[in-house]
Amino acid sequence: MSGTEGPAARLQALFEGHRLTPTQRRIAHSMVRRAADVPFLSSVELAELAGVSQPSVTRFAVALGFDGYPALRRHLREVTPAEPAPGAGSYNEYQQAVEAEIENLRHLAEALADPRPVRRAGRVLAGSRPLPVLGLRAAAAQAHGFAYFAAKVHPDVRLLNEGGTMLHDRIDAAARAGASALLCFALPRHPREVVDALARAKETGLTVVTVADSPFAPVAKVSDLLLPAAVGTGLAFDTACAPMLLGRVLLEAMCDDLPDAQARLEEFDVKAAARGLFVD
Repeated sequence: MSGTEGPAARLQALFEGHRLTPTQRRIAHSMVRRAADVPFLSSVELAELAGVSQPSVTRFAVALGFDGYPALRRHLREVTPAEPAPGAGSYNEYQQAVEAEIENLRHLAEALADPRPVRRAGRVLAGSRPLPVLGLRAAAAQAHGFAYFAAKVHPDVRLLNEGGTMLHDRIDAAARAGASALLCFALPRHPREVVDALARAKETGLTVVTVADSPFAPVAKVSDLLLPAAVGTGLAFDTACAPMLLGRVLLEAMCDDLPDAQARLEEFDVKAAARGLFVD
């Protein structure tokens, strides 16, 4: 494992290859979110962080191949020598939320050191005609933002940001029209309807690309390619700066595989200028 990898990347590598229960995935997700602090947490503190019981933390450590949580924590201290961020205790709650989002963006930057998954996703999405983009509830804004910009370079983008009985029909219609892939933004709390919709998309033969808050999110089992970007949980409502940025990165990768993307953008600029669409 590369010495340049950060704590979150090392933790994710530790979890890979293990079949984890939903409770254990919750613990793993919480550890990735607080990767720099985890080596210094007790089993009780980690249980409180993840919202599970202390015995669940012990069983989680055993599932990873350790004798117990103390052995797991010793291992984490050996591979993650960095101390918790100095001065964090002096931040107020709003500053702490910002600092947490900055850390989420750092984790995203570490993940993007290997650009192959994003480039692969870009190729898959660029080749889909039409391209359905799904995001419900908390993820609706992410899907809308991606679809808004994607429509400027992709010939047929279909935004799916409302649930209900018509959702499966719209997925079926996209598949019948020639779609080969579906992009989903999935953020906590994860609606059951999103999991069902992705299962339906796979049944129709669509390749499912998902931007989610964690590689252990419930949508992972119904996604062909999952790109993780953590959300902030320090405020009353989650913050999603990293998923939004990952969406823009994915959009850039898609443009790279759309040969007429630049021409479409230039055409839009000409039309916008002729209409006086924007103020100077």
